[in-house]
Amino acid sequence: MAFDKTIDASTSPHVAQEVDERGPTEWQLALRELLKRPPALFGVFTIVMAILWAFIPDLFSPLDPLNQDLERYLKPPGFRDAQGNTYWLGTDQLGRDIVSRIIWGARVSLTVGFAAVFISGFIGITMGLIAGYFGGKIDAVISRIVDAALAIPFVLLAIAIIAILGASLQNIVLAIALRTWTVYTRVVRGEVFALKETDMVAGAKSAGCGTLRIMLIYLLPNVFSSCIVVATIYLGRMIIIESSFSFLGMGVPPPTPTWGGMLADGRGFLDTSWWLTLFPGVALTLTVLGVNLLGDWLRDVLDPRMKHLDD
Repeated sequence: MAFDKTIDASTSPHVAQEVDERGPTEWQLALRELLKRPPALFGVFTIVMAILWAFIPDLFSPLDPLNQDLERYLKPPGFRDAQGNTYWLGTDQLGRDIVSRIIWGARVSLTVGFAAVFISGFIGITMGLIAGYFGGKIDAVISRIVDAALAIPFVLLAIAIIAILGASLQNIVLAIALRTWTVYTRVVRGEVFALKETDMVAGAKSAGCGTLRIMLIYLLPNVFSSCIVVATIYLGRMIIIESSFSFLGMGVPPPTPTWGGMLADGRGFLDTSWWLTLFPGVALTLTVLGVNLLGDWLRDVLDPRMKHLDD
């Protein structure tokens, strides 16, 4: 007589208990925590919108951001021209659409932010791994380089680099990355100092793993979460720095739209045309605020010390 050997998990207490003991994954727990935090959701929404503006601005921009017409000189928000185009946020002193320029300006800010974070992160993580793992004289040399980099005022360094190489997108990224890599180096160095004494690294050495393999396979994944938190927090600062350079005339040269450049163009019309500075300032503020809120959530999720405090 043949018996049906299939087992229904709902009727078998052992199988049901085994499924329940597995529980949700870390990503599922992180997603649940995200849904419980409206500020973090606002940060995700803001970053997603800014990224979409930066990569596909044609999809959102109603008009050409470089199209000039002095007949549209400083028109207020809601102005409608003879062709039926509506300028929801008004026009600037050259008759260009403010909405379109804000959308296209996100490309410069986010490009500088992400590029500077990537370059400074790559340099800083590499130097931190080397300093923390080898220690001794190598650590002393790298530590002195970090101290020397921190001793130079950031604004002075940036002005010198841009004055020598010229104002361009690449030079702004270079000026920012040459200073902010020190943050990653300090964080990674401290964590590697503790990790290299663990049984995990000792077992890898006894198994014959080389130095490069230990760094990339055993050390880097364990410090990567802290680096993500630092990168997210510093992304907002990069955006502000780029806008500051553009405001001072050291950023991407016109007519390329940038949020800082729009603020600089509108400062002479504050008493008559308030929309020139208000709306670019709001876009910049909301983007940086969203990045910081997202960074706070990532810190709580990825930083083990924050989890310990919550428990």
